[in-house]
Amino acid sequence: MTGPLSGVRVIELAHIMAGPVCGLMLSDMGADVIKIERLPQGDGTRGFIPPNIGGESAAFMMLNRGKRSVALDLRSEEGVVIVRRLLQEADVVIENFRVGTMEKIGLGWSELSELNPKLVYCQITGFGRTGPMSQQGGFDLIAQGYSGLMSVTGEAERREPVKVGTPVTDVTAGILAAYGVVSALFERERTGEGRLVDTSLFEAGITQTYWQSAIALASGISPGPLGSAHPLSAPYQAFRTADGWINIGASNDPTWHGLTRALGMPGLATDQRFKDNTGRMKHLDQLAEVLGSNLVTETTDTWLERLAREGVPAGPIASIGEMLENPQTIARAMVVETEHPTAGRVRSLGNAVKMWGRETGSTKESTASTIPEVQSVPAPMLGEHTCAVLLDAGYTEEEIGHLLGTGVLVSSDPRKGL
Repeated sequence: MTGPLSGVRVIELAHIMAGPVCGLMLSDMGADVIKIERLPQGDGTRGFIPPNIGGESAAFMMLNRGKRSVALDLRSEEGVVIVRRLLQEADVVIENFRVGTMEKIGLGWSELSELNPKLVYCQITGFGRTGPMSQQGGFDLIAQGYSGLMSVTGEAERREPVKVGTPVTDVTAGILAAYGVVSALFERERTGEGRLVDTSLFEAGITQTYWQSAIALASGISPGPLGSAHPLSAPYQAFRTADGWINIGASNDPTWHGLTRALGMPGLATDQRFKDNTGRMKHLDQLAEVLGSNLVTETTDTWLERLAREGVPAGPIASIGEMLENPQTIARAMVVETEHPTAGRVRSLGNAVKMWGRETGSTKESTASTIPEVQSVPAPMLGEHTCAVLLDAGYTEEEIGHLLGTGVLVSSDPRKGL
């Protein structure tokens, strides 16, 4: 493993999404992430079928690329002993169970910090470790509702509530957790001690409301849904064209004037209703009607060419499939291929953070045209690395063979006939 976190060992006791996203972020930066999967089924996303590739869950392989899998029975005393042994030498542990779950089996923060004072313990829950809702479980849909996201998503207040299309609080919580872990590791370099990193889906949703919360805190009025429009600047939204839709971000005076030129409507720039952002926001419905009636007369590509000439930010509304085939997506290595033991060639999303160095013998930053090497290790089969990890932890082949025989462990590694 290479990368800035090379040499960091992470034990992932997490499942489904938020915790595994955190583990994926750390793995892509070079950490050795050992995923502890509970028997008998392993991570719940292994059952998210369809779609599947060669019988393997596409959802599981997306979130667990680059990790190693140890399959064991966490309900057994022997299974907990194994995990504690692995955590003695680990740098990080990630878990996203309901508050109190890990404490019940002796794997809570207080117990593990005594076992390994340098351990960074990352806990992702529905609503956080503290507060009146700390004991409540969390799901993305529920967190989107509590955090206010669903009150500002959709077309209008009179329509039914709409959630953000992606599981945004799960993904954001995973990213925030990874940020917290790396910060704790950095602090540990100075203090020699680990930290408890605590975040939640609820707080992840709240962090997505910066603009809307700014409005509510300043005015005392909670903003509602605006469709694709922006709550603070205009025009900044989607418009229908002759053959589809286009997003236009003319949200400041220079780009607004550029838009009026691209539309062939320079008089709009001096229209008293629209001459500044305050007026454009006040008359947003009228503005959208005027712009929309013009934009619908030409194709999306035609408008993109005209807007580009005037320096106006604009773009199409791509499908997921179109996004995945976009040359920029490919150029940025946001789709990577791995060779899975049973599923064969699998495509997954790549690492969104690139780490550039400097040219050898030069003070100039690298101008290489190729993206730095990215993680290309496939997601593991259930228990694929059970034997290898335990051997590395000091267990003998006889001990591992006994644990396999009792059902405490499961191994799918064909190279280990223990």
